[in-house]
Amino acid sequence: MGRSPFTLAAAVTAALPGAEVTGARALTADGDGRFDSAVASLADGRELTIRVADDDEAATELAAEALALRALTAGARSMLPFRAPEYIGETRLGDARALVTELLPGFQIEAAHVPPGRGAAESMGAAIAAVHALPASVVRGAGLSARSAQDVRDEIARLVDTAAATGRVPARLTVRWREAASDDDLWRFESTVVLGGVQSTSFLFDDDPDLGPTVAGLVGWHSLSIGDPAVDLAWLSAAPEAADDVHAAYARASDRTPDAALEVRARLLAELEFARWLVHGDALRRADIVDDAAALLESLAEGLHADDLTVAATHGDGVDSAMDALDRVPVEAASGIDTSMQTDAYNPNELWRDDDAGFEHADAADTDAIDADVAHRIEAGSLETEDLSAVRTTSAVSPRAAHVDDDAPAQEDTPEDEAQRAARAALQRWKSSASE
Repeated sequence: MGRSPFTLAAAVTAALPGAEVTGARALTADGDGRFDSAVASLADGRELTIRVADDDEAATELAAEALALRALTAGARSMLPFRAPEYIGETRLGDARALVTELLPGFQIEAAHVPPGRGAAESMGAAIAAVHALPASVVRGAGLSARSAQDVRDEIARLVDTAAATGRVPARLTVRWREAASDDDLWRFESTVVLGGVQSTSFLFDDDPDLGPTVAGLVGWHSLSIGDPAVDLAWLSAAPEAADDVHAAYARASDRTPDAALEVRARLLAELEFARWLVHGDALRRADIVDDAAALLESLAEGLHADDLTVAATHGDGVDSAMDALDRVPVEAASGIDTSMQTDAYNPNELWRDDDAGFEHADAADTDAIDADVAHRIEAGSLETEDLSAVRTTSAVSPRAAHVDDDAPAQEDTPEDEAQRAARAALQRWKSSASE
């Protein structure tokens, strides 16, 4: 790893013959990613992104991303109220797979700082609903995975059993999760097209003069599939200020039958991220990851206010959010070893162009690699996870308290105006990184 932006940019011409590269800069912002990445500027004014993976897992993710993006035909993209990355081409840099895409502009907001109310929160809910409204043929036609409610339920049960077998999951959590998996009421949902795990940084924002921050783009399509819509709402455990408004906007924008258990399953999936992290560390025989995950699980168990995850358990009276519990993890539990599984930090810069290259151009080796990887993850009970070792650093300060402009002239503002101003102020926090 560690290739320079100029080395990466030079490889763009292999994926896009005839391209004239005039400049290059780094794409990654903060932390060590699993990809080398850069932004290449072309003579025709376009900016392209190139990502290169040096390990099998990251290469499989790039292959999956390429398949998903090519599955988004012009018709599918026209159904989305935001831009999706557009595929440009693929190449190899040495023995490593490389994916080239068109850069998407926009700004990101960390989950803990997403303000409630009009603007960012409502736009995020509507954006997720738009993805879930895509026709299933988009996924099925590309040969991507599809899971029924029973499939999802069975995978959850296997994950809980696999995590419990490590002996590092508090008994309280094991009982809680097994009861949820056995509750028929939680699993009566209609599968939808899903991104497979939206994060707050999946959204790229533009500042609309009338509506405030609105979603202009959405990145991170490598897990595009058919499955439980709750998987794309699990990140809201890390956004306590905005969660209710995102859920409400999602419900208003959705044309599907209301799902009374959606929020409960989303909370369950957020909790199970720690179990996946544990299983991942155990599979790699990484004691540092296992110890870190065990500390997170202990903290989560201590923070629970109820032992059940039921449809009747709604906001406030049920449990603390999974992320709230992290403040109680002892400092000494943090490992000094880098356990990073981070993907590239896609800043407001992101990917991909639709050049009418359909799924038929995907080689069989890509599809086989993805199928083998999915089968391996299901067997291990770990379908996607992320590095949770640094999650304690998330600020506990209310985004509204932290970002509202104190110098604004005094006036009679409605709650909606205040929320919109807070959303815009929160956006400025990340603007300085837009060109890095």
